[in-house]
Amino acid sequence: MLLLQTLISLVQMINSLFVTSATGEVLIERHWRGVTPRNICDLCWDELNPQDKRSGTLSPLLHTSKHYLVSVFREDIYVIAVLAKEVPPLLVIELLQRVVDIFVEYFGAASEGLIKDNFASVYQLLEEMLDNGNPLTTEPNALKAMIAPPSVMGRLQAVATGKSNVSDVLPDGTISSMPWRKSGVKYAQNEIYLDIIEEVDAVVDRKGQVVSSEVSGAIVANSRLSGIPDLCLSFLDPEVIKDCSFHPCVRYTRFEQDRVVSFVPPDGTFELMRYRVNTKTNVTVPIYVTPVVTMSDQHNAGYGRIQIQIGQRQTSSLVTPNRKAPMLIEDVALSIPFPKCVKTATLSATVGTVLYDEATKVASWTIGRLTPNATKVPQLSGSMIIQGLAEGPPPIQVKWKVPVASVSGIQIAALQLKNERYRPYKGVRTITKSGRFQIRM
Repeated sequence: MLLLQTLISLVQMINSLFVTSATGEVLIERHWRGVTPRNICDLCWDELNPQDKRSGTLSPLLHTSKHYLVSVFREDIYVIAVLAKEVPPLLVIELLQRVVDIFVEYFGAASEGLIKDNFASVYQLLEEMLDNGNPLTTEPNALKAMIAPPSVMGRLQAVATGKSNVSDVLPDGTISSMPWRKSGVKYAQNEIYLDIIEEVDAVVDRKGQVVSSEVSGAIVANSRLSGIPDLCLSFLDPEVIKDCSFHPCVRYTRFEQDRVVSFVPPDGTFELMRYRVNTKTNVTVPIYVTPVVTMSDQHNAGYGRIQIQIGQRQTSSLVTPNRKAPMLIEDVALSIPFPKCVKTATLSATVGTVLYDEATKVASWTIGRLTPNATKVPQLSGSMIIQGLAEGPPPIQVKWKVPVASVSGIQIAALQLKNERYRPYKGVRTITKSGRFQIRM
């Protein structure tokens, strides 16, 4: 009886789906069981200030007397699902994450501008991915066989012939035992690339001490192999990873028994697995950020100063294959939210560019690469005009990336190919980057 009730609840899954910008503007709405008013999305913004909207701190699960709201924030957009009955929330979150993944696969990103530019394609994708609000087709290969990715040539052909970019024929994988892989794949050069990407989520106090940290990883594969390749991936030290989740192509029982990943890959780029790094202590991060903020105590009007310095630590928890080579930290950027009492701010930086948004009261400082032993130390300084009661500033959001490094030190022992006679080229690289990385001020 309990299983039957669970199946019924899954059948009655999503009532409506909204795609909104980071500021709350509704970009896309799709309804399956009646029309849900747009103002239900206002529940998501009532308790958030502009800084929180941009940082994605909205609670993933909200509820009213009649509805449940499940949301994800990625690529500066929110995807919000409205449900009338209780459904396992992780199931809905995984589906919404897959929706964003498909947008990135089709349009290169899931930004507000690209969603507006590809309005028709987004609706076509939602129509194929969800049937009456339930998950239907979520594999990129199957979707691309039904809906052609947007291109300049495709738009010109549609105008000239009047044909839609939606195919009338079902893809091969929909009626096979491997819906993630299409048949008849052939390449002149067979190759597969694996990216081991680890993200560090951390909270750091203003003295530079790590308060809490967690490391998660993902292995992203780009497969360009002919035929039906059967691969077996083994690690030198599989005990450093835990809480693994896999792509549907992975044989999970084989991993439980032998700790190897056995799979027939989809064609193209896909996420093979995700995992958590088994760390017993807090991670020593590769950068330091020292913020100094002084604010006036006057009630009506006052002034404040801000100074932030960022640099590379001499030691960290990151593992690199070549320890003698200097560690390079790339794509460094800071998002600095100011409290509501700040009327305006004047900022300047010794390295990179800084832009202050008067509407959201958020400064974006883009640095780029941190060079070891650089002559100029990246430093931001400026003044603030305060109106009203001074309050503590929100935490700084920091982004960074270190190529050829990992926290876990995980290494691939072998990647064996069965069921085909050719010898593919194999490439592996590791990347460590920031996830939700906050510096308290």
